[in-house]
Amino acid sequence: MTTQNKSKYTQKSGKKAKIIFAAIPIIIGVSLLLGWAGWRNLTAPVEAKSSEANPGKKVQFTVKPGTSGNQVGEELAQAGLIKSANGWKIWTKLKRTQDSSGGFKAGTYMVSPEESLPTIAEKIWQGEVMQVDFTIPEGWSTIQMAEYFASLGYFSADEFKSAVAEIPYDKYPWLPQDLPILEGFLYPDTYKISSDRTSNPEAIIYTMLDRFEQLALPVYEAAQPEMSLLDWVSLSSIVEKEAVIGEERALIAGVFTARLEKGMKLESDPTVEYGLGIRQTADQPLTYAQVGTPSPYNTYMNTGLTPTPIASPGIESLKATLNPESTDYLFFVARYDGTHVFSETLSEHEAATREIRRQRNQ
Repeated sequence: MTTQNKSKYTQKSGKKAKIIFAAIPIIIGVSLLLGWAGWRNLTAPVEAKSSEANPGKKVQFTVKPGTSGNQVGEELAQAGLIKSANGWKIWTKLKRTQDSSGGFKAGTYMVSPEESLPTIAEKIWQGEVMQVDFTIPEGWSTIQMAEYFASLGYFSADEFKSAVAEIPYDKYPWLPQDLPILEGFLYPDTYKISSDRTSNPEAIIYTMLDRFEQLALPVYEAAQPEMSLLDWVSLSSIVEKEAVIGEERALIAGVFTARLEKGMKLESDPTVEYGLGIRQTADQPLTYAQVGTPSPYNTYMNTGLTPTPIASPGIESLKATLNPESTDYLFFVARYDGTHVFSETLSEHEAATREIRRQRNQ
């Protein structure tokens, strides 16, 4: 090849090289653009976002314990909540490079197909599980609670009954010793908890014991009463079951306090009901046979308080028992409208009882 030809070849090769090198950034840019567009497509919401006036619905999605990250993505894709299980895998790999100690957490989540894949993934990675509410009314027994939780689908009634018979002294050393059941110490209130705790009766029980420790126990400790913690809660539970209207609470507590001081039997219907596992109504009141049935909880037959509380008293009943109204009344009978007739003597009480029955039978 002549020197002239070499020069021409070199010029041509140089031009080609310049063209190739000039094209590389364009190729890389196009590739990145296509890659970004593909990633955006993989991770985009399945459905278009609804307007504020017509928000899209969210659904519950449960991650069971032991579920792998890839399986979570596959289940989300099958449920139509994300577009691509492959996109999920890519997100997971990228996330693990940033947080190698983290991972997807079991629980129930509220997610929407209008949310992007990264939004849903981050929610499950952080464990932002759905919150649920449950309410325990004042005066409920553990039997009623067991039935309630079973109706919510949390766990079976038998599981809850077994759990309340296990006394967690290691976590709550203030609980009375030799307690056969946690009756009375599960504070009645409305609770908001993570959905992942609803399948565990112990978690529910500890939540309610925590609330008793926070709200009820300081009231008792501040008052420093002569009665024990167990007696306080037991008497308060009977007051809770007898008092329908708040105005009579302290007076009913006063009647029971007076009877105890005089060595009289409390003669409280709710204690008989608890011992027999029944609930009387206005149309089906306790019978003489039931009142005469021996039971450690029958305060018509036994002097003093019941062995344990018979229900969960609210804070007002707990306070009323610490500050009972001073009274000469020793008896009361329900009018069936929530109020009671109070009497000082047995003869007055029997007369009031007969009159109430006469009016009801009219």
